[in-house]
Amino acid sequence: MKINTIDEYIAAQPFEKKEMLKQLRDIIRSVVPKASEAISYMIPTYKQNGHLVGFGVNKKGCSFYCMNPKIAEQLPEEFKKLNWSASTIHFTMDQKLPVTIIKKIIRYRVKENQERVLSKL
Repeated sequence: MKINTIDEYIAAQPFEKKEMLKQLRDIIRSVVPKASEAISYMIPTYKQNGHLVGFGVNKKGCSFYCMNPKIAEQLPEEFKKLNWSASTIHFTMDQKLPVTIIKKIIRYRVKENQERVLSKL
């Protein structure tokens, strides 16, 4: 089955993971309501002046993709509290999402993308 929208992606996931995916989507949309939604690399992604963030499922729960391989170095205080690898944060199903940290990461990514666009002018 080819998945074309984020609604289709969430609908295709196991029941126990759908609520966390919906929460991630709501958090992202609350920070960047005008960002475009798409399926890219087979996961839900958000774009605003380039790729911002994305989310998806993993074996034990869900993941939040920061789409910047150096973000943990740039936000070390936030990342020391998280289970992460490269630019991906992993959540187990029994974890409560760290909403404040996720929002801070999204705002940081928005700023990075804006700065990149402005540097090319």
